[in-house]
Order: sequence, then C-alpha cells, then structure tokens
Amino acid sequence: MDFPSQVKIREVGPRDGFQSISDFIPTEEKLQIIRSLVDAGVSEMETTSFASPKAISQFRDAVDVLRMAPRKGVVHSAMVFNRGGAGKAIASGADRLVVVVSASETHNRKNVGRCIAESLSGLDAIFQEAKPHLMPVTGAVAVCFGCPYEGEVPVNQVFNIAETYVAKGADAVILADTTGMGVPTSIREMVPAFRDRFPETELILHLHNNRGTAMANLLSGLMSGVDIFDTALGGIGGCPYVPQASGNIPTEDAVFMLEEMGIETGIDLEALISEARLLEKRLGKILPGQVMKSGPIFHKKAGIHP
Repeated sequence: MDFPSQVKIREVGPRDGFQSISDFIPTEEKLQIIRSLVDAGVSEMETTSFASPKAISQFRDAVDVLRMAPRKGVVHSAMVFNRGGAGKAIASGADRLVVVVSASETHNRKNVGRCIAESLSGLDAIFQEAKPHLMPVTGAVAVCFGCPYEGEVPVNQVFNIAETYVAKGADAVILADTTGMGVPTSIREMVPAFRDRFPETELILHLHNNRGTAMANLLSGLMSGVDIFDTALGGIGGCPYVPQASGNIPTEDAVFMLEEMGIETGIDLEALISEARLLEKRLGKILPGQVMKSGPIFHKKAGIHP
C-alpha cells in the first residue's frame, strides 16, 4: 500500500486546544508552549484566534501572542471571523488566516451566531482585507462528517462551502470532523470526491476523537493520499458549542505512529512527549494522549534502551 513519504502536522493546540480551557492561560505560559512546539520541529500551527473575547475570553491576548510568537520559519495561522479580526491578525504578524463555516445550519448558528448564508457573504470582507497583503487564507468546513444537532450532513453542503472558499481565493480547505462522527469509510468516500472537484486545492483533515475513531480516520486519510493533518499537543481541544466535546488527535501520538510507519514528520517525538507531560501538569488534569504515558519505542538496533 502506498503512503505519503512525508506528512505535515499542523499543530492546533494553541488555538483549538486552548479554546477548550476555561481558566485563562497566562500569555507567557502560552508562549512557552508555542516555543517548545517550534523547538520540537513543528513547522505550522494555528497560534491563536481573534474570536470576540466576550465569546471566548481565552483569546483576549491574541495580539500579544501573535506578536511575540517565535518565527524560525514557522507558519503562524490565526483564526478570524470578520474584517476587524483579519486586520488585527495581519497587523500582529500572522502568516496565514483561517476562516470557518459549519456545514450545518444549527452548528453554524451556535458556533458564530449566523446562518450559513450570512457567514459566506461575510467572507468577502475578510478576503478583501487579506488581498492587498498577499495574505493566504485557509477555509475550514466544520462538522463535515456529521452534526450533533442535525445528524448526517449531505456532502453537497460541504462542497458548496468549499467551492465558495476556492472562488474567493482560498488556497487550502480543512475538512473537519468537529464532533468525531466520522468513520474510516466516510473519510475514504469524501477525500477522493473532494480531490476530483478541487484538484488544485490543498486538503487538510482535522479529526476529533469524541468516539475513539480519530486515529483510524487519520490512517484512512493516509490511504486516500492526504498528507496534511491537524493535531493538538496532549490531545487537548474540543468545540465549545458541542455537548461533551472531545479533543484532537494528540500530536505526539500521530508523530509516533507516522514515524514508526516510515513516514517523515520532521518533529522530535521525545521533545513532544516532554512538553505534553509538562502541559498536563500546567493544566492540572489528565490529558488523553497515550504516547505521553507509554513513551516511545526504544529500538535495540539503534543502541537505545529505556
């Protein structure tokens, strides 16, 4: 079976992960985590969000985090929801903007307080803000593989949103299993269909683990030729507007599996494990990551022992 020889990991812990933490994480602690991820070899991350602080107070320091985030060739993305947020993100040093629209009306209203049509029409202002700065934009489609409020989501609703993104100038689209309702077969069905319809658009999979299928879905994505995945340190994360939301694939778990499969990620697994364990102490709760508990495999052929 052919797998990609390399995979890009987009670390989303500083955005998707932190938004699920109710207690405010001091800015310097956020920056320490971001620095550690960069030092471990992460090359792209969603570094913060310009959501309204009234909605998600965790990001009231978005400007400071983005301005002080270490560069070192790392692509720092910022999630934005309107022209004002886009302008602030660009002025603060964002390398890429991320916008999001849900593929179900109910989830979109709960997530951003608008219907899908209103969200899509609001994209014009964001793309207009980005264009003079040659700022790339990624469009995320939430609840692609099922909505906790509406159930099954028709594929055409997902692709209609993706088509709008591409028409407005997005060069990448994230297909998000926001609530962990996807299974490997649904990944295998949607990915080739997306490739056929948008052959020039970069595809990213964003997989949550609400029902324990996220890693299987990642493997299904690999088998379908996907080579960019969103993960979060320690497995933190979860949509604030979904009951009993669960986190992302733990970055260290994904890196472990990929590297053991002979697929390069460019990320230092042991450094990730150390940082995930430290994050667990910082947050004061047990995180869902598994490799941070068991550690890496020590290969005798490399002369390394526990």
